[in-house]
Amino acid sequence: MNITISDDYQNCVRHLECFQKLAGHSVQVFNDTTQNLAELAARFADAEAIVLMRERTAISAALLDQLPKLRLICQTGTAGAHIDLDACTAHGVAVVETHGSAISTAELTWALVLASRRHLVAEVNRLHDGLWQGHLGYALHGQRLGIWSYGRIGRQVAAYGKAFGMNVWVWGGQDSTGEARAHGVEVAPSRAAFMAESDVVSLHIRLTPQTRGIVTAADLAGMKPTALLANTSRAGLIQPDALERALRLGRPGFAAVDVYESEPVLGARHPLLGMPNALCTPHIGYVEKDNYEAFYGAAFDAIVHFLAGAPLNLANPKVASHEKQARNGLN
Repeated sequence: MNITISDDYQNCVRHLECFQKLAGHSVQVFNDTTQNLAELAARFADAEAIVLMRERTAISAALLDQLPKLRLICQTGTAGAHIDLDACTAHGVAVVETHGSAISTAELTWALVLASRRHLVAEVNRLHDGLWQGHLGYALHGQRLGIWSYGRIGRQVAAYGKAFGMNVWVWGGQDSTGEARAHGVEVAPSRAAFMAESDVVSLHIRLTPQTRGIVTAADLAGMKPTALLANTSRAGLIQPDALERALRLGRPGFAAVDVYESEPVLGARHPLLGMPNALCTPHIGYVEKDNYEAFYGAAFDAIVHFLAGAPLNLANPKVASHEKQARNGLN
């Protein structure tokens, strides 16, 4: 089978243990990303299967029109808005989802919280510049940690907060707050109180049309001038430009982010990168070896199962009936 793997930024896929599962197949790997339709069509022209790393490449109906050989898309993570599932079904292309661990993103979240509260990067840079101490940090013990959405990652971050002696509470939808209560975790009395009284607010909300822009300028303006907003989930959860404006106004006083509206961010062309009270990393929350082995290993297993006629975890299960109808139409 001709397999194309896109957006392998670290040039690491061929060095993963799970890559051996593709032995005997023809595999092409691209280490950069493009959103240009003609370039994508050329890259995927011979592909019978495409393996996508998260949302780095969009699969549109216009692109599928130019890929008559394509039979399978293996999506690491969830097949979100970047994949036109209806168009995939119409073209007879099966889309399979695979999932990794919540641990890597939760750990990165906590690393950002610690680094921001203690001005770690700035202090390291000062030392390299021949200087000594320059900032007064904040201890986490005894402070209030707000977890917005108590899902897999939110639960893990809440556990880290408790281990550090923080007072943890949760905000979110009914399912999220109900889960928190079941685990004995405090639920904030209101959204306003959650934002106003938390020393650290960490976002772990899934981005959907309903949650896009859910964090408003008013939410941010209600935070303490000493507070930190951490976002390792999705940039689209925050209203456009609201975080940059809020940081300039000093509420919240700090932000730690791993996600951006348009990725990759190249040439340092993002307003947050020029702000001294923003700590920014290049969407590396899930970029960790064990997680990649899980993501890609499941994707490669899905290819094997697909070729055996037993596809796993189809995001568009109607594709099977569509293919049958197409075959009947040809007979």
